[in-house]
Order: sequence, then C-alpha cells, then structure tokens
Amino acid sequence: MEGLFTVENLIAFVTLTALEIVLGIDNIVMVAILTGKLPQEQQAKARQIGLALAMGMRILLLLTLSWIMGLTKPFVTLWGFGISGRDLILLIGGLFLIGKGTVEIHDKIEGGAHEAGKAKLASYGMVLAQIMLLDLVFSLDSVITAVGMAQNVIVMIAAIIVAVIVMMVFAGTVSAFITRHPTLKILALSFLILIGVMLTVEGLHQHVSKGYIYFAMAFSICVETLNIRMRTKAQTQAH
Repeated sequence: MEGLFTVENLIAFVTLTALEIVLGIDNIVMVAILTGKLPQEQQAKARQIGLALAMGMRILLLLTLSWIMGLTKPFVTLWGFGISGRDLILLIGGLFLIGKGTVEIHDKIEGGAHEAGKAKLASYGMVLAQIMLLDLVFSLDSVITAVGMAQNVIVMIAAIIVAVIVMMVFAGTVSAFITRHPTLKILALSFLILIGVMLTVEGLHQHVSKGYIYFAMAFSICVETLNIRMRTKAQTQAH
C-alpha cells in the first residue's frame, strides 16, 4: 500500500480514468439504444444494470490478466493467418454491431407504425444479454488499454470504477437526448456500424487509428448539433 500513493500512480489514474470515459462513450450510446427497446419505466434501471455489468466485466478481466494476455496469442493458423481469442471476440462483436445497427436503422426508417409494438415486445433479459455481449467486446479493448498504461491493478480498477460512475450519471441524459432527436438516433446507430467495422478490421489484423474514428464521430455530432439548432429555430419562428 505504501507504493500505491505515488505521483506516477496518480498520473496513471487520472489519465486512465479520462481515457476510460472517452472509450466508454460508444458504450453509453450502445446501452441507450438497446434499452430504448424496453418500456419507459424499465429503461433507467436497465441502463444502470448494463453499465454495472460493464464495470464488473472489466474488473473481472483485470483480475485475469494472464488469461487476457493469452488471448493475444494465435491458437490456430489458417493459410498463414494467425487467429487469436482476441481476434475472434473482435470479429464476432464487430459483426454483431454491424448487424444490430443495420437492423435498427431499417426499423426506424421502415418500421413506422410497428415500432411501438416492438418496444413492448422487447425482452428485458434479451436486452441485458445483448449488453453483456457487447460489454465483453468493449471491455476487452478497454482492459488491454489499461494494462498498457498502468502497472498497478488497484489503480486500473479504481480508474474503471470512477469512469463507469461518471457514465452512469450521464447515461440518462444521453439516452433522453438521443430519444428526443430521431436523426441523432440514426447517427448514433451509424456510429455503432462504424465501430463494428473498426472492430472487424482489427480482428483481421488491420490496425485503424481510433483518432480518425473519434474525429469523424465528433465532426458528425457537430454538424448534427447545427442541424438541430437550425430546426429548433425554424420551428420557433413558425410558431
């Protein structure tokens, strides 16, 4: 414990917490969209449980560091292409995100009158199962990042807990904002597809700088924010 409260660990904690919050933005969007299928009275509880599951998943993975490091080693080689456990998780998670985003966008555009009925039919357990599946994908990337940035497991766990608490506080606001603006929801679903493509490409050993992805997402959000302000101003003038 004496070596825990050092300047090096403090810097690692602050940096890692900030990074975990940034990396958790896509997690918040994903949880908001999946829980949006549930009845209104169940959504807030499902969001909190979903993010708590994300925190538990990341801490559990941190406590099995040797297993995590083993996931990066190829266990089979096909035509000179090594496949590791991490590759499989990224591929499955990426394809799931692409499929989920595509289906949700189709429902929003073509579903129309059936959308309300689908929200009532959404299974609470199924939504949590989907959140857990995607938490595994996001957590794996997050934990590997944490391992690379900090040497002390306690520092990593503390940073993850603080980051998830921050996400829990703002998850309701993000979800409500996305729900109020249908075009923003389509944009958020498009982000899921984009992240899915990135995960799939990484699973195929092709590195994509996350800086480009985050810049594209930030730029799109800025443009959509201007569109929302323009529509709001037009509606105000019309009234």
